[in-house]
Amino acid sequence: MQSFPFQRRDLLRAAAAAALSPMAFAQGSGWPSRPVTLVVPFPAGGGTDAFARPLAAQFAKQTGRQLVIDNKGGAGGTVGASVAAKLAPDGYGLFMGAVHHTIAPSIYPRLDYDLLKDFVPISLVARVPQVIVVNPKRIEANDFKTFLDMVKRSPGRYNYASAGNGTSHHLAGELFKLQTKTFITHIPYRGAGPALQDLIAGNADLMFDGLGSSATHIKGGRIKALMVSGDQRNPALPDVPCAAEMGLPDYTVTTWYGIWAPKGTPADVQTRIADEIRKAMQTDELKAIWANQGAEFPNLSQQQFGSFVEAEVKRWAQVVKASNVKAD
Repeated sequence: MQSFPFQRRDLLRAAAAAALSPMAFAQGSGWPSRPVTLVVPFPAGGGTDAFARPLAAQFAKQTGRQLVIDNKGGAGGTVGASVAAKLAPDGYGLFMGAVHHTIAPSIYPRLDYDLLKDFVPISLVARVPQVIVVNPKRIEANDFKTFLDMVKRSPGRYNYASAGNGTSHHLAGELFKLQTKTFITHIPYRGAGPALQDLIAGNADLMFDGLGSSATHIKGGRIKALMVSGDQRNPALPDVPCAAEMGLPDYTVTTWYGIWAPKGTPADVQTRIADEIRKAMQTDELKAIWANQGAEFPNLSQQQFGSFVEAEVKRWAQVVKASNVKAD
């Protein structure tokens, strides 16, 4: 009986030691106790970067810890996704994917990861419309109708750059060709950044790009926007007509970006990450950046984001089948 107080004290000490262990910090309120890596599966300068880097800066302000961007491009974003799927599920390795990753399973049948099984959805970060942009020196069209006439008169003469096979840039181009009965040659790159750089440099004719990466260059006059997808104009480009106005009511392509964690990441850490993202998105700084790029932040729960991703996988599988798109 006399030993009970000592046994109790020893148990309390053991419990306290366990609570202070590195694993406990990773799984509990101590996260983040060190820098967090965010794998971005495209080269620097693309649409994903345009949202990842401002978010990383705000994350550092809020938590006092760096969110380190690790760009790993290739194969339409699947190289980076493969790397991210193998990260330790401790909250210190995250993945910022995009709509491209819901298209990839229909393009690349031998992926070594499964977006729906190897990751847990955290947050949908941004959603922007696709925009048709041209190099004004290579395509001297001041409006969409003139551009369409040029393309129809010369099948195969013009080319469009994309972020890679199976990306939304690629599928947006193929869907456009289907709906307008035109032919434009596809040139895949290792990401939206390199594709956009070549478009600006005059090495490509046009691009079906996410407004997030194109907006700055459009406003700077380096490329010209002819049409945004969907049934309404975008506030960031109020003078650019939408697809519905141009007689293409079914041309709706949206680029979106989201954050996932590797499967097995503790539930409380997942919640903390989602809370930090939501908190960041409520700041005036990020609201202004998103608005300038014509983007919105759909404030979805983790479950809603997961359901959205599943629906996108099914939707794009149908588009790939209808357009007979294959990896080049």
